[in-house]
Amino acid sequence: MAEPVGAVTAYLEVTGEGAGIPTVFPIHDEVVIGREPQDSLAADKFMCIPEHTVSRRHARIRRRGDTYFVEDLHSFNGTFVNEERLRPGAWHPLNDGDEISISSALIVFHSLLVPARENTTTVIAKAVDASDLTRMLESSPDSTQGDVQRTVQKLHAMAQVSIALGAVTSRETLTEKIMNFIFELFPLAERAFILLRKSEGEEPVPVAAARRDGVAMDPERVKLSRTIIGEVLEKKQSILSVDTLSDRHFGSQHSIISQAIRSVMCVPLLLERECLGLIQVDTSSDPYAFKEQDLEMLTGVCAETAVALKNFQLYSDIEQLLDGFVRASVQAIEERDPVTAGHSFRVADCAVRLAQAVDRCDTPELQKVLFSNDQIREIRYAALLHDFGKVGVREHVLRKEKKLHHADMRMLEQRFKYARSCLERQAYRHLVEQHALHELSMASFREEKQRIEQSLGEEFARLDSFLDGIRRANEPAISHAAGGTPDLSEVLHYAWHDPDGVGAPLLEEWEFSALSVGKGCLTPEERRQIESHVADSYSFLILIPWTRDLSGVPAIAHGHHEKLDGSGYPMGLRGDQISIQTRILTISDIFDALTAGDRPYKKAVPVEAALDMMSEECRAGHIDPRLFNVFVESRSWS
Repeated sequence: MAEPVGAVTAYLEVTGEGAGIPTVFPIHDEVVIGREPQDSLAADKFMCIPEHTVSRRHARIRRRGDTYFVEDLHSFNGTFVNEERLRPGAWHPLNDGDEISISSALIVFHSLLVPARENTTTVIAKAVDASDLTRMLESSPDSTQGDVQRTVQKLHAMAQVSIALGAVTSRETLTEKIMNFIFELFPLAERAFILLRKSEGEEPVPVAAARRDGVAMDPERVKLSRTIIGEVLEKKQSILSVDTLSDRHFGSQHSIISQAIRSVMCVPLLLERECLGLIQVDTSSDPYAFKEQDLEMLTGVCAETAVALKNFQLYSDIEQLLDGFVRASVQAIEERDPVTAGHSFRVADCAVRLAQAVDRCDTPELQKVLFSNDQIREIRYAALLHDFGKVGVREHVLRKEKKLHHADMRMLEQRFKYARSCLERQAYRHLVEQHALHELSMASFREEKQRIEQSLGEEFARLDSFLDGIRRANEPAISHAAGGTPDLSEVLHYAWHDPDGVGAPLLEEWEFSALSVGKGCLTPEERRQIESHVADSYSFLILIPWTRDLSGVPAIAHGHHEKLDGSGYPMGLRGDQISIQTRILTISDIFDALTAGDRPYKKAVPVEAALDMMSEECRAGHIDPRLFNVFVESRSWS
């Protein structure tokens, strides 16, 4: 039977921090996902995710026959299906239960279509709750349960081990789970140990130790049988010793006797003949606690554990590679401007400390803000790379110390010296011409010369005052209120004549404009060049194929010069359009810019003065006062 026109054939379940509370969005045949509603699309054809890291038209889902497909519409931060980034413009088939990640929103696709099959009937032989297969069975108190039931229980437990090991994200979590599973799998085990090698060829060291009775054990102080461990490492084979004290091979060993080990299993963590460590399980009460089946099961657990450990090692290597590349890139960029060296690293450390302080904060307005380890790492990389775009700023602008460049200031000073020489030359030439014309007496000549020298002295003093005003105006100010700029309009209109009698200004219009800058040392054009580094940073960073947990790095870095009142740049965002991660980065960046060591164009501002200036920024509506209060209380800069 044909489906009704416009029938709902699938739906999207939206979860994740960025999407607020879970919602359900029904799909008919096609839906576009993006940041802003589209006038050309009906409400049931467009799903809005109001986050600035989501593109205006981010992705599209379309039905073709009995299959739905998803397409990334060349978005900035990418679309992920089951944690794999889609190639822009390519159609990817969706299966029921697939997870679509867009920014911090997690979208689960559910299909209501049942593919039609000719000449077939549906027969359900048995229904099994999948949760039963992923839940550890509790041990039955009945000791008379059959071998089959115990085998089924252990198979379920092994399935749980496989599922759990595939879900853990850290080595510490892995060792903790393994310990729990060992005591579930082997009811007669009393102690369990995990030993790992730090690097290939080194002796393994205990990293986890536990007892069934819950008594705490320090892994660094546990006593183990080096004989058993040496045997396993040397032969790379699993060992099962029943009634160990009577075993001719092990029973005479002092370590085994002193620990009263009656039954033991020791299995290497092998992966492609590389031994990563071992797991030992023993008991001192039952000489026949373990069987060959138990050894096979522990060997299987160790095989899966070895794979998980190797994956963690590879992940760690990749993270260290990325971290090293980022740090090297930042170092190379900062070397273009030695006076600001270390700025990005200090801002990153400060931003991480502030984010951690906000995460711990229990004030009503911030208690719901929680950051995962991945989000903290995302903030750190965004802070490290926030000035990446300065690689495209010309060095003479990047390193500008005062309002006029050194070469321009030297030319200006030489112009003043030349003007003095011309004035002096013209005055004495006039004296000579007067003497030649009127044949002045010696007394008149001396009187005229004295008058000329007095006039020149007054004019030279005036030029000196002009130059002194220019030098004072050339010094940059941290803020408009830091000190008034000297009025140079009189200098601008002052003119002198060169030897050819042509009038020449002491101060050029462009020099006057540069010296009239009220804050900092950059002209409007130079400031536009500096400000362009924000957009350039974003353009560079979106070219990097970030993983889903770091996909927000470009957007966080892009907004670090935005202000809450909309007066920032480059996009003029305001209020909630600026993410809390970006606000944290902004506060850290401003503080370091104010308090960094003396630079040629400014003196370092004391911490208290810097905090006062940032308080003014809060009152002006530029930075977040809630985060600034946490910044001050936690002293995140130290």
